[in-house]
Amino acid sequence: MINPVYSPASDRYAGGMKFRRCGKSGILLPEISLGLWHNFGDVNTFANSQAMAHYAFDKGITHFDLANNYGPSYGSAEETFGEIMKKSFMPYRDELFISTKAGHDMWPGPYGEWGSRKYLMNSLNQSLKRMNLDYVDIFYSHRFDPDTPLEETLQTLVDIVRQGKALYVGISKYPADAAAFAYKYLEERDVHCLLYQGRYNIFNREPEEEGILQQAKENGTGFIAFSPLAQGLLTNRYLNGIPQDSRMAKGNFLKKEALTEEVLKQIKALNEVAARRGQTLAEMALAWLLKDDLVTSVIIGASSVAQLADNLKAIENTTFSAEELEEIEKIMK
Repeated sequence: MINPVYSPASDRYAGGMKFRRCGKSGILLPEISLGLWHNFGDVNTFANSQAMAHYAFDKGITHFDLANNYGPSYGSAEETFGEIMKKSFMPYRDELFISTKAGHDMWPGPYGEWGSRKYLMNSLNQSLKRMNLDYVDIFYSHRFDPDTPLEETLQTLVDIVRQGKALYVGISKYPADAAAFAYKYLEERDVHCLLYQGRYNIFNREPEEEGILQQAKENGTGFIAFSPLAQGLLTNRYLNGIPQDSRMAKGNFLKKEALTEEVLKQIKALNEVAARRGQTLAEMALAWLLKDDLVTSVIIGASSVAQLADNLKAIENTTFSAEELEEIEKIMK
């Protein structure tokens, strides 16, 4: 059987997805974005990856978030997305907002990671080829490099925009002082920093505690959250132990040591709050990130269309009472 040519849902912008302005820019991002960190690599079936991408776009998710070393293996998530572009999305390129990043380990030798001009330029050129794209909508410096002069990294971002290889640039996981320098440097060269991407969830409050959220807002930069479910801790997966097929059982990124008695107690208490709201724990955790205007969009990962559909229910109720917010804070203390 030959798969029919993809035709997106005609009501994709009328199905409930809401869009938020990205800082002081013309860009609107969907409240939920799809991340291709895992589940889109060459160890996964193309059919499942394609089905998730199609479903996402059909539901109004226009933003697809990638990086050079997403997979596994390195580069394979971009290759998978490149195939989806070729087979499905190319006619709709102007409706899509596609990101990639460079900063982490990608290839052997001294030029295969961090923030040098050589690495960033070469990495983006490779990414564009893998994804069958002429340009990305936003290119990120994936992490702060303490050894490369920050001016070198940032000037490379400026030049990438001027070369037309990215429409916008962003920074990810930068400490507040480096972020402040980056915002100023880029602004002075008429290349506004569109987005700060950071790890943020009910368990991990670093963007609040370090002033990153407020700093981004003051600089007219949007904030996009990754790891919103704390790699699965903020779901119902671990309420009754560790399932054999779970991330924690495999021990790759989420270790068994993370599920302490205290954390399990917090998860169960949060789950009770979610139940009273008529949400699953995952839905509430995603909604919590969207409770105010400090977060532009939340990047979710998914391993199936069903999981993606469940997560999208979060945007149906992102309003919290003062009592609910206070109860969540008490649970986390």
